[in-house]
Amino acid sequence: MSLSPPPTALITGASEGLGRALARGLAVVGWQLVIDARRPAPLDAVARELRAGGTTVEAVPGDVADPAHRAALVAAAEELGGTDLLLANAGTLGPTPLPPVATLSLDDLERTLAVNTVAQVGLIQGALPSLRARRGTVVAVTSDAAVEGFEGWGAYGASKAAFEQVAHVLGAEEPQLAVYRFDPGDMRTQMHQDAFAGEDISDRPDPTTVVPALLRLITERPASGRYRASELAAEVQA
Repeated sequence: MSLSPPPTALITGASEGLGRALARGLAVVGWQLVIDARRPAPLDAVARELRAGGTTVEAVPGDVADPAHRAALVAAAEELGGTDLLLANAGTLGPTPLPPVATLSLDDLERTLAVNTVAQVGLIQGALPSLRARRGTVVAVTSDAAVEGFEGWGAYGASKAAFEQVAHVLGAEEPQLAVYRFDPGDMRTQMHQDAFAGEDISDRPDPTTVVPALLRLITERPASGRYRASELAAEVQA
């Protein structure tokens, strides 16, 4: 009797920061992975590390804003049996230094929306047939900037707010799926360092601290909705 293959997660932005931490966390609990990032060398380093631990990993470098790259990601997941979990983590901070809305370039705003909203929707659309067949899970990695008003975060916050609303609607339209808007909170990542250039961000938690909250979310599979990593962690500790 043949055994079913392990579940497959498609993780974007997996060469560093939260994406890398989540890839490592899912590998530990037995998932197959399709991972992407724009820079091939760091992505390949993550893939080699995970393969050395026995994980099946397909590394597909490219830009999630490229339709051909998105199609390649979905195809790679199909080769492994199909997408059970889509972790839409890749994104751009947008223009830096962070500009006020008064001087925000419309071209910069358009580019930020193209990556953080439009490309994410395109990837979800490509993976939907597979996700539906497996009653899968979509995790839209978001930010408190999507729901709060922080000076200089107009482009990024708008793009994340738009992506959140699309994911919110998707959860209503696809009740067989679990669709989560997952807010990891502030972390010690390159994106946060870019946002606060020249400042010491060593007080921010490491992305690995967020992994247990994400694993709990996809394992327990609560109702589709918006979840903060800090709240999930607090419930576990309680």
